[in-house]
Amino acid sequence: MIKTTVRKSQPHINGEWIVSERETVSIINPYSGEVIGEQVLATQEDVEKALASAYEAKKQIASIPSHERAKILKRAAVLLEEQKERFAKIISLELGKPLKNTLDEVSRSIETLELSGEEAKRLIGETLPGDSSERGTKALASTFRVPVGVVAAITPFNAPLNLVCHKVGPAFAAGNSVILKPSSQTTLIATELLKLLLEAGFPENAINMVLGRRQIAQQIVKDDRVNVISFTGGVVASTNICELAGMKKVLLELGGNASTIIHDDADLKRAAAMCARTGFSNSGQSCISVQRIYVHQSVVPEFTELLKEEVLKLKIGDPLLPDTDVGTLVDTNAAKRIMEWISESVNLGAKLICGGKQHGATVEPTILLNPPKQSKVVCEEVFGPIVSIIPYETIEEAIEETNDSSFGLQAGLFTNQMDLAYKVAHSLEVGGVVINGTSNFRLDHWPYGGVKNSGIGREGPRYAIEDMTETKMIVLQLPVNE
Repeated sequence: MIKTTVRKSQPHINGEWIVSERETVSIINPYSGEVIGEQVLATQEDVEKALASAYEAKKQIASIPSHERAKILKRAAVLLEEQKERFAKIISLELGKPLKNTLDEVSRSIETLELSGEEAKRLIGETLPGDSSERGTKALASTFRVPVGVVAAITPFNAPLNLVCHKVGPAFAAGNSVILKPSSQTTLIATELLKLLLEAGFPENAINMVLGRRQIAQQIVKDDRVNVISFTGGVVASTNICELAGMKKVLLELGGNASTIIHDDADLKRAAAMCARTGFSNSGQSCISVQRIYVHQSVVPEFTELLKEEVLKLKIGDPLLPDTDVGTLVDTNAAKRIMEWISESVNLGAKLICGGKQHGATVEPTILLNPPKQSKVVCEEVFGPIVSIIPYETIEEAIEETNDSSFGLQAGLFTNQMDLAYKVAHSLEVGGVVINGTSNFRLDHWPYGGVKNSGIGREGPRYAIEDMTETKMIVLQLPVNE
């Protein structure tokens, strides 16, 4: 295990880092159990100061020319590129996510900041002649995108750098001030990113960051000075947010129990390799991680054996080693829950193909065959290293089973029939369908989000900016000639 120095994560409020006379908690590496840092918790008074600062700063941030906001965001991307390995290591230490995955996350974060900088220059409107209406013969309207004011960004632990960039980047590109509440489990990387953004030229009051527990987020959510809440997390927390928010725009990127369908004409070897890779990256802690694999009954034995072979190739171990494929879950409590869900499914009749063992915060990649529909591994979001193979007879059955879920984020489909691919894609009740790929594929410039309990709104800088701005109309009425 590579040793590391102890770091400190701190709130940043009204241009100042909060360093003393606050409650602190230790930050633990989930792989080694080592204390790697200390988190300074914000008080209610700190949150009030952060809200006041963000509200006071909104006009100043809105007045920064678009080209300057674009330069700052692109400068941040350059700085992050220069420190790529350092940032990746911090995520691996704090989360237990393998280094190969965290290097990829940093690359995506660089791209997200670059995209946000580009979109800062595309806040365009349109000109609307009035003469399509008899009353508007001498009228002309122009529309503009204007910032909403204050954006609250509440982010989860599983992609703690990129998901902050997906909120802060578009919010600043649109000319908003931001109050950031990162996951309490990944505050070190949030602190390092904020330092980098300030170095890149973010005004000190453009972003306030508070650290703490659920009560801190609730205080932000219900405050009337906040205009938009952008939240990534779970259904229970999002329901609480909606109850507290009042008359605010709420953007929710929530979970899923993603389906990938393997039809009888699919390239089974390719499908198995992709399901293994994307079902167990970050120990399955992704909203679109492969979870339910619906396989045509005629190829279930062959696909099951191929998937098992691919999964057994995955290397489990120290997240900081470059060849590790599977690290830890976020903590031992998460690992315990995963083991309970595996036991439940087996007790209900599922067959354990491989995995199913816990080592501290690590759970071995697990394949279950034919778990019953009522088991948690099928009907709820696993958010862990479990995939379930479920046979189907007809494609209509696979569609129906995929749609029989309270979630609808993304789905995958493997088939060589183009007409079948379009039929399935149009029939699935999800935000995105990946043809000849798994559910777990996302590019950061694409619109990302779901339906049903998987959320409201779309991420991706262009699409997030639409929700972080308002349309303002200016009308010119010309004199009517006598």
